[in-house]
Amino acid sequence: MIGVGGTLVLGIIVAVTVYQSRKNLVTVQTGKAQKQNLASVVSASGEIKPKTYVNIGANAFGKIIKLHVKEGDRVKKGQLLAQLENVQSSADVKATFASVQAAQTDSVASDAGLKTSLADLNRARSDAAHAKLDWDRAQGLYSAALIAKQDYDVKKAAWESADAGLAQAEARVAQAKAQKDSMDKHITQNQANLTRVSDVLEKTTYAAPYDGVITNLPVREGETVVIGIQNSPGSTLMTLADMSVITSEVKVDETDIVNVHLGQLADVTIDAIPHKVFHGIVSEIGNNAIVRSTGVATSQAASTSEEAKDFKVVVTLTDPPADLRPGLSSTAKITTATRSGALSIPIQALTVRTQADLAPKDAGGSSVQASSAPAEASKQKEEVQGVFVIRNKKAEFVPVDTGISGTTDIEVTRGLQEGDEVITGSYKVLRTLKPGTSVKIDNSVPKKEDESG
Repeated sequence: MIGVGGTLVLGIIVAVTVYQSRKNLVTVQTGKAQKQNLASVVSASGEIKPKTYVNIGANAFGKIIKLHVKEGDRVKKGQLLAQLENVQSSADVKATFASVQAAQTDSVASDAGLKTSLADLNRARSDAAHAKLDWDRAQGLYSAALIAKQDYDVKKAAWESADAGLAQAEARVAQAKAQKDSMDKHITQNQANLTRVSDVLEKTTYAAPYDGVITNLPVREGETVVIGIQNSPGSTLMTLADMSVITSEVKVDETDIVNVHLGQLADVTIDAIPHKVFHGIVSEIGNNAIVRSTGVATSQAASTSEEAKDFKVVVTLTDPPADLRPGLSSTAKITTATRSGALSIPIQALTVRTQADLAPKDAGGSSVQASSAPAEASKQKEEVQGVFVIRNKKAEFVPVDTGISGTTDIEVTRGLQEGDEVITGSYKVLRTLKPGTSVKIDNSVPKKEDESG
């Protein structure tokens, strides 16, 4: 009886001891701090766009009489794309060209008239000089009483008539020069009009500005197109895209844009081409934020907004497929940083505690460093980033500094050593876990709860 009683008492003592030891025991999942290659990736969605494209709009009012292409056609630079009705503009060109030719003919006639006037002027000058000599000789003879008064008067009248003819010839030359200058101005005026009407005629014909693909053709033969007036946009005939350089235009969240830089590598996936990854390089980063809900740049918004914002990022594909089409949905994963052999831990192991949570407790459960001073109280509320490391079967909080983060792991630059076992879950445990708590490791896959219960 004494032996049985002693055994029973010993069993009770052991059971109580085990119960007390497991009373505050917490079951956790853990992971190892280990070195591995990390890559920080920013993911963003958008659509496929050609780097160079142009919306060919109407430059004149008129009816489309011929479309030489259809949507999806590949065209060469200078190839005829569309033709508008040009009856009036063609007639204007012909009429103005005839006016230019008439003005040129009039100019030739005025030039001939000027030459005739110059010849008459030379003859008048010769006659005036001859009459002047006769008049001077007659004056000497008359003074010597060698000629009659009648002969003297005839010589004088002949000189005066020749002098008047010279003045008249000079006036005709000036008139001919003015006519010649006027005809030249008429030629210039008519040539300017010809340039204007030729430009109007040329705008009824549309040619490809460069090699590309017709990606949009919203009009049909027989439709009437109009040019834009003030705030009213004109008709768009078609869209021509240069498919030699393809980009993925994505919208990156404002919290990630600071890590994106020109020249970074990116992997692009296209919804229409599953299970295939295309490579690209960041070639453009927008400077203006875009409101996510409206798609309008903040610089164009009438008022400020607290909504989420994105930034446009263009990734140029280095290996685009030949049959790619603009507008396809795409996702770009931009590699913003890489680390080789970086000490890393699972991201979910990171947690935050205040200084008050980390302060040692006295026997009564209150903080030893409790203070009524406001500065100390504020310091106690400061948050510290760290992880719980298992040491001697207890959770010890260790502050850490972090670097880049990958998809599931994050780099630790200070605070841990390779091989340290850190607590990774569960989330509920990490949220309430206290330093110094005894833990039990259970890394088995948790069973799914019954749907009924």
